Amino acid sequence: MIFIAGLLLGPVILQHARACSGYKITIGHKTLVGSNEDAWRLTPHIWFEKAKANAMFGAAFTGSRFDGTNGYAPQSGMNEMGLAFERLASYHPRQQGFPNRKTITNPTQYLKDILHNCKSIDEVKAYISQYDHSFFIEDVFMYVDRSGQYLIAEPYTLTVGHEASYVISNFCPSITSAKQAGKLDRYRHGVAFLKQGADTTLAYCRALSDTMHVCRSKIGDGTLLSSVWDLNHGTVNLYFYHNYDSTVQFNLSEELKKEDHLIAIQTLFPHNNEFEQLGHFKTTKNSLPLGIGILLSGGFFLFTSVFFLIHYLRRRQRSQFAYLQLTLVPLGLMLCFYMYVLSGSVNVFYFPAPYHDPGSLLVSLSAYIPFLLLLLILPFALLNYRLIKGPGWGLAATALFTLNNLVYLMLIGLFAYWRFFDIFH
Repeated sequence: MIFIAGLLLGPVILQHARACSGYKITIGHKTLVGSNEDAWRLTPHIWFEKAKANAMFGAAFTGSRFDGTNGYAPQSGMNEMGLAFERLASYHPRQQGFPNRKTITNPTQYLKDILHNCKSIDEVKAYISQYDHSFFIEDVFMYVDRSGQYLIAEPYTLTVGHEASYVISNFCPSITSAKQAGKLDRYRHGVAFLKQGADTTLAYCRALSDTMHVCRSKIGDGTLLSSVWDLNHGTVNLYFYHNYDSTVQFNLSEELKKEDHLIAIQTLFPHNNEFEQLGHFKTTKNSLPLGIGILLSGGFFLFTSVFFLIHYLRRRQRSQFAYLQLTLVPLGLMLCFYMYVLSGSVNVFYFPAPYHDPGSLLVSLSAYIPFLLLLLILPFALLNYRLIKGPGWGLAATALFTLNNLVYLMLIGLFAYWRFFDIFH
C-alpha cells in the first residue's frame, strides 16, 4: 500500500509553493532541531509569547504568513521546556476524518496552544488526539522534545519516533516510499549529509541546513529562513534568506523576561540582494493591478472567441481572411485558460520555464502558449495592417482584432519579464 501511494503521490511532492525541510539530531543529552522555511513571502518574523493564565509555558515562534487578528501563523517554534516543532507543506489524499473529536476553528491559535501547554511528546500526542487533525490536510508536522523523542503528525496518523537523527521534507512518511522521498533534492541531500557522521555543534547544523536549502535559478528565490533550535540550552540561531555567513542568536529565557514582542527578521541581518530581488519581482499574487489585468484579459479572450465564432457563422459569404477568424476562436479559448493558470498557483512564476505541473497535464501544456503567441504576433500584425487598409471584416471586427493584438503585445512583454521564454536558462 505504501509503495502504491508513493507511486501516485511521488510526482506531487516534487514541486510545492511552500516547500520546506527539517531535521533533528540527538547525541547524548543534547538535541537540536533545524528548520528551513522555503517561501515567497517578504515578512519573516520571530516573536516571543510569555506564559499567561491559559498558557503554562512561554514560547518562541517563527513565521511569515500574516493571519489577521491572530498575528503571524507559526512555521516553527520552541517553548521553555525544550519542546520544538516545525510545519511543512505536504499532500495526503482525503479520507474520513475524526468527527467525534474537537474541531479546529483557529489553526494559528491551536498550534501556539500546543507549545504553551505541552512539555513532552507524550503530552503533544495526547493533546492532538483530542482534535480532528485532518483539518491540516496539506501539512505534516514534526514535534521534538529534549529527550530526542519526536512525533510526526500527519492528517490521519500520529507516529512517535526514537531515531537519533531524522530528516523530513514535503511528504507524509506513512504513505511515501523511501525511493519517492529521495526524489526531493533537499531531503536526499540531508540524508546523505547525516550519513557522513552527525554531531550537535552549531557549525554542523548550519552546514546541514545549508546543504538542504533551496535557491532556484530564476531569481535566486528559495529558503526564506533557517532556524536551529537548541532544545537543551533554550537558544535559537537564525539564518536569513539562504545566506549562512551570518547568524543571530536568541536565548528564550532572556527574551521571555521581556513583554511579548515581535521582530522582523530582515532587520537583524545585512542587506541581501537576492531578497531585494524577490521583493521587486511582481506577479499576479503580489500585485493587485497585475492580478486584475490578467483576470480581465481572460474574460476578454473568452468574449473574443465567441464574437469571432458568431461573426464567422453569420456571414453567408466567406469574408476575407475567414481562416483567421476561425484561428482566433481556439486561440482565445487557450488564452482564457492560460489567464486562469496565471491567476492560480504562484509556482508558475518562479519555477523554470516551461513550467511543469506534476498534477495537471493541461497546465503543463499551457506553458507553451507564450511561445505560440510569440510566433503569431508578427503575421497577425501584418494581417491586421491589411484588414485596416482593405474592406476586410467591418469596423467592429477589425477594431476587436486590433485590440487583441495590443493585448498580445502587452502579454508578451509580461511573459518576457516573468522569463517564460528562458527555456535554456
